[in-house]
Amino acid sequence: MSTAIEKKKQIVDEITEKFKNSVSTIVVDYRGLNVAEITELRKQLREAGVEFKVYKNTLTRRAAEEAELTEINDVLTGPNAIAFSNDDVVAPAKILNNFAKENEALEIKVGVIEGKVVSLEEIKALAELPSREGLLSMLLSVLQAPIRNFALAAKAVAEQKEEQGA
Repeated sequence: MSTAIEKKKQIVDEITEKFKNSVSTIVVDYRGLNVAEITELRKQLREAGVEFKVYKNTLTRRAAEEAELTEINDVLTGPNAIAFSNDDVVAPAKILNNFAKENEALEIKVGVIEGKVVSLEEIKALAELPSREGLLSMLLSVLQAPIRNFALAAKAVAEQKEEQGA
C-alpha cells in the first residue's frame, strides 16, 4: 500500500477519534474570512481549550461514517473547518456564534453535541446559555437565598425582642 493512502487512513482515524471523544463539535464555513480574522478566531478557541482544524471533506466524510454521524455529510461541501471540544459543550458554540455575529462571512453549518447531530438553531440556543461559571454562580445564589432569608428573619426577631425588652 502506498504511503499516501496510509497517511489518509491515519487522518481519517484521527478525525474519527476526535468525533467520538469530543462533547461538542461544530462545522463552519470560513470562506470570506481573511487571515487576521481566522487567526483571531483560532486564538479565542484555543484559549477556551477548543481545537480548530481544517480537513479535506472526503476524509471528514469517511470519518463521519466510521463515527456513525452520516447526517453531517450533506453539509461537507466547500471550505470547512471543524471545532472540537473535549471538555466544554457550550464554549465552541458560544465563541463561534459570537464571532459569526461580528463577521458575517463565518457560517455555522452543523454541530454534534454529545454524539447527537444538532441543527444551527440548536447551536444558537446552546450559545445563548450562560457559561459554566455563570451557571455555577446562579446555583450558588439559589442555594444561599434560604440561608440569607433565615439570617434576615432571625435578625429581625432579635431586633424586635430588643425593642420590647428596652
